[in-house]
Amino acid sequence: MHPITSTEELNEICERLKTADFVTVDTEFLRVSTYYAKLCLVQLADDDGAFAVDPLAQNIDLSALWDLMRDQSVLKIFHACRQDFEIFFKEMGEIPTPFFDTQLAAMVCGYGDSVGYETLVNKIAKSSLDKSARYTDWSRRPLADTQIEYALGDVTHLRTIYRKLASELAENNRTEWLSEELAILHNPKTYVVEPSEAWQRIKVRTNRPRFLGILQELAAWRERDAIRRDMPRGRVAKDETLLEIAAHPPKNSDALDKIRGLSRNFGRSKGGQMMLEAVERGLNIPDDELPKVSRSKARPPTPPMADLLKVLLKIRCQEAGVASRIVANSGEIEAFAAEPHKDFRFTEGWRHDIFGSDAAEMLAGELALGSNGGQIAVVAVAHEINDQNTGEIITDSV
Repeated sequence: MHPITSTEELNEICERLKTADFVTVDTEFLRVSTYYAKLCLVQLADDDGAFAVDPLAQNIDLSALWDLMRDQSVLKIFHACRQDFEIFFKEMGEIPTPFFDTQLAAMVCGYGDSVGYETLVNKIAKSSLDKSARYTDWSRRPLADTQIEYALGDVTHLRTIYRKLASELAENNRTEWLSEELAILHNPKTYVVEPSEAWQRIKVRTNRPRFLGILQELAAWRERDAIRRDMPRGRVAKDETLLEIAAHPPKNSDALDKIRGLSRNFGRSKGGQMMLEAVERGLNIPDDELPKVSRSKARPPTPPMADLLKVLLKIRCQEAGVASRIVANSGEIEAFAAEPHKDFRFTEGWRHDIFGSDAAEMLAGELALGSNGGQIAVVAVAHEINDQNTGEIITDSV
């Protein structure tokens, strides 16, 4: 058992895989001391075999692999592909297409929220995984046979899992449901962080525009510096440090040196001077161009109503055999309880059919939760109507 380490062998394998209906794909990588994930292994499989490609092998040219990922005639199968796509997008400049994500497909088919690969191996492939090599250092060479065997397990069982889920989607007419979710992953913006927008990843303590303007410039500087040095953001400067500087902008190197979280004499270093320049840019942003964080003034929903809607979601998703998270999340439900006339993803399409329609009826007092044989049940609310002809009170179930 050995990984593919030569360009010639890789070209041969990729040419063969281009004739397959689909190829299962996975990666092993490290992201400890770098900004970008370091690609250490790529696993590929079709019905006739499985292969481990060593991208760290000396002089190997991965062009054939990238061509395979671009080949429109070959469906690429991943499980939880987002991190893999971040790597492929950096290496080849685009997203592998066409593709299928078994984690999302499993959610649409009712296997649970963010279901793990090991769970699907157990439930669908009726097998188990040896996870003893899960936390090994994939950058060290040579790779042991146990490592390669472990890595290939992530693409061999994927063949069975894909076929089963694709069949279930077709049988239940849910293929289009999955397509909506895959479209998000296909958008390149999903994998690119614009330095000017990096501040939005930081949890802020205030919505003061000037504070946000300084934070925007600081976060943009940190993002560019982390990319340039291929270093994690936190090693350039921690979020807490940027927040402190934005709240109390230092005017010079001595003031910057007093900020907690920075190394001694940082203010006089090149990085310190660049940080001070970022602060100055933030202070000079015109008032009408400062970033803003919207703060909703709507009265927060009463906890009982939001909780009832969450129970309704769980019941309806169990009945439909779909993971609740793919229909609605807690934040959306709470916002809906507060402002039911706004549009949410579950107020249209198939999500509306499963949950949105009933959620609106519950808020209108037309549905309620009750007990039926010890189980929670959704029941119609009975209303009393006065018959204008006879004066008789009639109980009407909506």
